Amino acid sequence: GPVWRNEKPGPGRFRQFTQFDADTVGTESVAADAEICMLAADTIEKLGIPRGDFRIKVSNRKVLDGLMEAAGIGGADKVHQRLVVLRSIDKLDKLGPEGVRLLLGEGRRDESGDFTKGAGLGASQIDTILAFTGAGAGGNSNAATLDGFAKAVGGTAIGAQGVAELRQIAEMTAAAGYDEARVFIDPSCVRGLEYYTGPVFEAELTF
Repeated sequence: GPVWRNEKPGPGRFRQFTQFDADTVGTESVAADAEICMLAADTIEKLGIPRGDFRIKVSNRKVLDGLMEAAGIGGADKVHQRLVVLRSIDKLDKLGPEGVRLLLGEGRRDESGDFTKGAGLGASQIDTILAFTGAGAGGNSNAATLDGFAKAVGGTAIGAQGVAELRQIAEMTAAAGYDEARVFIDPSCVRGLEYYTGPVFEAELTF
């Protein structure tokens, strides 16, 4: 049915749009997340968008939490700063690396003149995070991206848990016949809301 966006509309982001859902309740297994990713791919094809014109991007907030710890912004006193960082990374496809760099630093002024305060990170922290977001973008295999994730999280426990969950999702989708052209692990996939705690995924049209 119709729903309405409670934020600033922009190109391709209308105030009103149609939404439908599939939900899994009652399990902590990442098999449920793998199944939803495959269901999303099937649904997009049923809607008439051919294979090759879309992809399901997958990541894990635990990996990102590990990255934050490795970048020196872990801990309970930096919760708000981490959320700003995550929301900034989530805008990578809209603003590009330089726009995100501004949001990770002091802030960014958009075309309308509105100023968004940044996360206040230092130059080396910004470089670490931007390097991570480009680690598997484009053409890397899921295996190569996961290896990059394992290095980026610096041996943190939460990061290692996230990498393990993503390995399971990649193995399950591959075993079911969903290759990396349809379901692939992408470090730029974040989702900006703070209630996400594990696997995150989104569909992207490529045409």
